[in-house]
Amino acid sequence: MVRADKLFIGGDFNGHIGATSWEYDDVHGGFGFGDRNGGGTSLLDFARAFDLVIENSSFPKKREHLVTFRSLVDETQIDYLLCRKSYRGLCMGFKVIPSENLSTFHRLLVMDLEITRKRRNRMMYSQHRIKWGALTEAKVQELGVKLVTMGAWRTSGNASAIWTTTVQCIREAARDILWVSKGYSGGHKGD
Repeated sequence: MVRADKLFIGGDFNGHIGATSWEYDDVHGGFGFGDRNGGGTSLLDFARAFDLVIENSSFPKKREHLVTFRSLVDETQIDYLLCRKSYRGLCMGFKVIPSENLSTFHRLLVMDLEITRKRRNRMMYSQHRIKWGALTEAKVQELGVKLVTMGAWRTSGNASAIWTTTVQCIREAARDILWVSKGYSGGHKGD
């Protein structure tokens, strides 16, 4: 199954995944902080169950850049960034930014992502387009006469059939009088 959505989860999980990836090599990158506890094991099990990886354990960092919670008596890593395993290549790194607000002990955790937008294929490359910019007062008169002779304004039949006939007549007459361009020209669809 191919997933088009990109899932990223970040938060304070209050668990310690530990410094090593022991038994969790598929979800823990091997660069953590401290010792694993029950909450950290639960987070690692969650990541494994939902095919996620803990990205801020995937990059070697100095101790001060791994700590996401610091108080006067302790420092720990309890804030994590998770993403789908299939998109782990999008993560270019992460940063821990010290808080300037003295009321919180959490430090801001930021993930650097490289996401490129895919260009959509243009379907209109080989279609010829009516040169509506060539419409002058004289050509309007010529177009009007041609539409009347073609029966573009007939009023019998159901509305859908009348509309279809009128549109076809307008396109055909415009192609004859205004000519057409070749190839793709801008983002306009249709005539």
